This record gives sequence, structure tokens and C-alpha cells, in this order.
Amino acid sequence: MPQLGFLRESYTNNILNYSNNKLIKVLVGQRRSGKNYLLRQIAHYFIKNGVHPKNIFYINKEFIDFDFITHYKDLEKLVKLYKAKLKPKGKIYLFIDEIQNIAEWERFVNSYSQDFTEDYELYISGSNSKMFSGELATLLSGRYVSFEIFPFSFVEYANITHQEINRQTYISYMESGGLPELFVLPDEETKRHYTASVKDTVLLRGIIQRYAIKDPKLLEDIFVYLVNNASNLLSVNNIANYFKSKGRKTTYDTVANYINYIEDTFLIHKAERYDIKGKETISGNCKYYSNDLSYKNYLYSGFGYGVGYMLENLVYLELLHAGYKVFVGAMLNKEIDFVAKKADRLMYVQSAYLLLDKATINREYASLEAIKDNYEKIVVSLDEVQFPQNKGIKHIQAWQLHSFLLNN
Repeated sequence: MPQLGFLRESYTNNILNYSNNKLIKVLVGQRRSGKNYLLRQIAHYFIKNGVHPKNIFYINKEFIDFDFITHYKDLEKLVKLYKAKLKPKGKIYLFIDEIQNIAEWERFVNSYSQDFTEDYELYISGSNSKMFSGELATLLSGRYVSFEIFPFSFVEYANITHQEINRQTYISYMESGGLPELFVLPDEETKRHYTASVKDTVLLRGIIQRYAIKDPKLLEDIFVYLVNNASNLLSVNNIANYFKSKGRKTTYDTVANYINYIEDTFLIHKAERYDIKGKETISGNCKYYSNDLSYKNYLYSGFGYGVGYMLENLVYLELLHAGYKVFVGAMLNKEIDFVAKKADRLMYVQSAYLLLDKATINREYASLEAIKDNYEKIVVSLDEVQFPQNKGIKHIQAWQLHSFLLNN
């Protein structure tokens, strides 16, 4: 087997719950977030549990060995060659990493997943949400289940660095990031270069080449702007006006398109506003959060960006990790950091750096107290002491949030 990397059992266990059927298993997420390692870990699981290695077909379209596969017909020829040479018996497991680099890939996937003359099970991955979101339902006719893969979470960070789950470890995580390769690099300078190369690769290969971007510098500057304004309410109009005020020639449509492209690569996530009273999303202003704090920490650390904003970004990511759909809450003249929804569960979440005094506590709790329904309400902070429940509102220390979401 090739290298398996750090075993991410929370992902593999979840994905394997959907194994042994005709559903196409789709892993989506930013480049270098560990999708290829997860595919290998799943393949390894099957081999360890009795599947013959000859029944595992695995390719990574980012390897130059597979540059000749540009069209789904090339992939089909390779699979036929594999079957002719290795003669696997029984079910064949097809693993195709970064499949979006193969033209008309969906024709291959649909055909093989629904082949009732031979038994195939497909696991595919991709780094462009356009191809793995609304379009996926159309392309794959609903015969799939998707999993979003993130860089390492705090708990994964603590495990891979052999540190305890505590406040200091959480702060160390906050000051670094979760890109998997960071943990094998020797020093800060190398980590900075690596983070820059990930960012450049995603922008270049994921956006600039794909969409023939006319102003690559503006694209990168918009990314920098979004990273450094994470947790702030923004609108496309305000961002366009900001760049115009700096003498940049651009339009609302260009800025809107560039932001959409950046979102499509999973570098940035958009949190829409949610009207708590009306129970519906509100168009206009929204917030953007970075997919990993390494971009802020290693590339743009010179910009003013408080710990409170970084904590808010991490709380947002932890909620996404746990499978919640996350919105920014709006109610009259008050704002709730997050409205988190998952199946029948709804939760209101306020993020605060430190609950230093009574005035701070009153301010952070007031917005939650103003909500009159009975859904769960929590405040997450970096305080060393855990505060007792207050008017039904629970206080969670940031490094315990994962455990709280898992067990409640």
C-alpha cells in the first residue's frame, strides 16, 4: 500500500457506513485537504478486510503518470486494460482522485455505478464545488452521497501532534492551521512557502486556467481581502467599491464572479444571514470564513486581525465539521454569530474571546436571551474557567466544542 498518512477515522467510519451498495461515494474539498489519503485509507480498509488487492483500481489525476487520461473514454480504456491484465474476480472497487480533471467524467461514473452485469463500487473525489454541488444531482441522477473533507480539525491536530486537549493546544492550533502537510515541515519559513504554494495552485489551476481569468492580481487581492475580513459582514457591492476606491478598474459582476470562483475551490466559505423570527435566509450582506487559518497565519499575518475573529472562524469550521449548515443570525437590531442547523436540531451559537467581566457577559448573552424560542443556546469562549449555565444558555470552552457537538 502507498502511504496512508494520519488515520482520519471520523471520516472513514462515516464514509464506510455507506459502503457495499451502488451509491457513488463523493469526497469534496479544497486541494491538499487530505482527500487522496482518505481514499487510500478506505482502499486499505477493504484489503485488510478480505478484498483482494487486484480488485482495487486507484488513480490520482494529479499524478503525471495519468496525464494521458483527459477524457472519460481514456479512463474506460484503462479500466478495461486493468481487467484484462489482472483479471480481478468479484466486485471491483474504483477509486478516482481529482476526477474533475477528466472531461465528461460523469458518463463513466454513471455507467459503471449502474452496471448490473458486473459489480462495481465507486469512490471519487474533486476540488471544485461547482461540479460537486447542485450540478452533482443532475450529473449523477441522485445516485450518490457526498462528504466534505476539511483540513485537520482541532482534535485531529492535537492527536497528530501528541498534545492534550486543552487551552494552550487550542491556541497553538489557532496560531498555525490544519493543512495536513504542515505537520511534516521543519520550520515556519518552510510552512509559509508551502501554504503559499497551496494557495497559488488552487488559484492558478482551480480558477485562473479554468475560467481564463483576465485580472489574476485582482482575483488574489479579493482572496486576501476575504481572508482579512473574515467574521465581518460584507456585500459584493462594498467589496467592489473598496477596490474602486483604490484605483482598481473593476465591476460588480467581476467581483461577484471572482468571489464565486474562490468559494468553488473551498478556500472560502460563505455564511448567509438568517432571519431568526421569519426562519428564512436574507439576501444582501453575508460573512465569509477562511477554510483554514494557515492562510492568515503564514501569508497575511501583518494585517490587524484579533483573536476573537480567529476564534469565530474556528467555531464556524467546527460546526461545519460536525455536519451543520451554518448561518449568521439576524434579529431586529441584534446579531447572533451562528444559527446552526442539522436535521431536526437547531442551535444558536455566540463566539467570544474572553468573558472578562459582567459587562462583557451581559453583552454576549443578551442577544441569545432575546431569542424567545426554546432551541439550544451556547456561548463559546477561550476562558480558562467554565461558567455555569445562565438562563438556559450553556458556556462551552472552545477546546471542548468538538466533544459537546459529538455528545449532545
